[in-house]
Amino acid sequence: MSGYEEQIKRRREEIVARVEAALERSGRSHDAARIMAVSKTVDVPEVLAAISAGYRLFGENRPQELVRKLEGLAGEANLPEVRFDMIGNLQTNKINAVLGRACCIHSISSLHLARAVSSRAERRMASGELAAAQDVLLEVNVSGEASKSGFSPDELRAGLDELRSYRGIHVIGLMTMAPQGDKNIARKTFVGLRELRDELVARCPELELGELSCGMSEDFEEALEEGSTLVRLGRVVFSPSFELK
Repeated sequence: MSGYEEQIKRRREEIVARVEAALERSGRSHDAARIMAVSKTVDVPEVLAAISAGYRLFGENRPQELVRKLEGLAGEANLPEVRFDMIGNLQTNKINAVLGRACCIHSISSLHLARAVSSRAERRMASGELAAAQDVLLEVNVSGEASKSGFSPDELRAGLDELRSYRGIHVIGLMTMAPQGDKNIARKTFVGLRELRDELVARCPELELGELSCGMSEDFEEALEEGSTLVRLGRVVFSPSFELK
């Protein structure tokens, strides 16, 4: 094992301990949330080191990088099963590159994008290229920051019935990103996402919104304490110099 692999493995042990402690503080079981290694800034060798350390779920924010990583891993023998999700902004002209490759798209940020993904997925389902509707998360701009994409909570409330009519996507939860630099504001953002999910499910009990994708390297413990089921960790996973505070 290389020195980098050893560092990644030791860091993972620390991350897992912190995840479990955060879940315990909130009265949740240790298997109530998963860790995603966000591999958008690293290359295939670093992904292999992360797989060796025990990561099985990865996130990419650009379709071309998703394709490149999957192709790079395809030639590796005896790899365990790993999953890649699309977590970044998705342009409509890149949808075809993602369908059938990403297990879940975390960044459905508008009715327009949801409609486009659903339409193309339906065509692929009809042709036999796609076995089932594409799993997606709805990106919500809970904090209201102008720099962030996503549905506003009111837009999501208004568009819910239309979203439910799309047959090419399977909405399994919500995603958000919190403002950086203030953990108290981040916590309020995560609370807002959880409360919005609870409101939508109360309104439509048949909805499957079990996944709450929130929490990154700087605030994943707060996210877990407030209900996150999936934390997206990049620098804290891949950069041994990143300081866990």
